[in-house]
Amino acid sequence: MNYIGLVVAVVTFLIVGLFHPIVIKCEYYFGTRCWWVFALAGVLFVVASLLVGNAVVGSILGVSGCTCLWSIFEIFEQKKRVQKGWFPMNPKRKNDYM
Repeated sequence: MNYIGLVVAVVTFLIVGLFHPIVIKCEYYFGTRCWWVFALAGVLFVVASLLVGNAVVGSILGVSGCTCLWSIFEIFEQKKRVQKGWFPMNPKRKNDYM
């Protein structure tokens, strides 16, 4: 039996699930100004996925890179969710939401 697809699927699910609270916490503490960290990490993961010889590791690195790059969009969307009142606002950064 070949379990590679199942392993990659489970790890993808875990990575995406892990990034949801990471984006929420990053927006809460740093606002949208930390988008470049996600961009840098995403590019590094994608490049690393192209350089490794193992298909499973390359797939997981690629998924991680794409998730980091998608998180750039999500951090700006998270700011909108906070403005709508769906998530708590950091009281130390009230001026960022006006």
